[in-house]
Amino acid sequence: MQLSATPYDERLTAPRSWWLISFLVGVAFALILLPFGPLPLLGGLVGGTAAAAVVASSYGSVRIRVVGGSLVAGEAKIPVTALGGAEVMDAEEARAWRTYKADTRAFLLLRAYIPTALRVEVTDPADPTPYLYLSTRDPEGLAAAIAAAREAVA
Repeated sequence: MQLSATPYDERLTAPRSWWLISFLVGVAFALILLPFGPLPLLGGLVGGTAAAAVVASSYGSVRIRVVGGSLVAGEAKIPVTALGGAEVMDAEEARAWRTYKADTRAFLLLRAYIPTALRVEVTDPADPTPYLYLSTRDPEGLAAAIAAAREAVA
């Protein structure tokens, strides 16, 4: 039995502009420490930049994978046999499902800097979650990988 016919692995990394913002946070810390001399200024620059970069990196380290007959999205791991149809959403439809169409019981893996998404129905009767909303840069590829994994398990 093949575990995943079409392997899928995506890291939802933070956009490049966030790294510039991390550097600007370091500059702000350096300016705050400017009256104390050049050594605290340098410490503020390095420390502020490093702290902001850690925050940006940790927020952008979430992964979506289809492996071993399961969909792993962040902390959630769902067998593909418990998943139903997948709906690829463009930016406008994804925004609607993030806001007024959203169900409070749904699992949402949101990243505001990623405009497209995939909505996957949960068919497991024991699970109260109606669907998964996954921000992804390649919703078609993720939907194909889930369908291929479901066929490989069946």
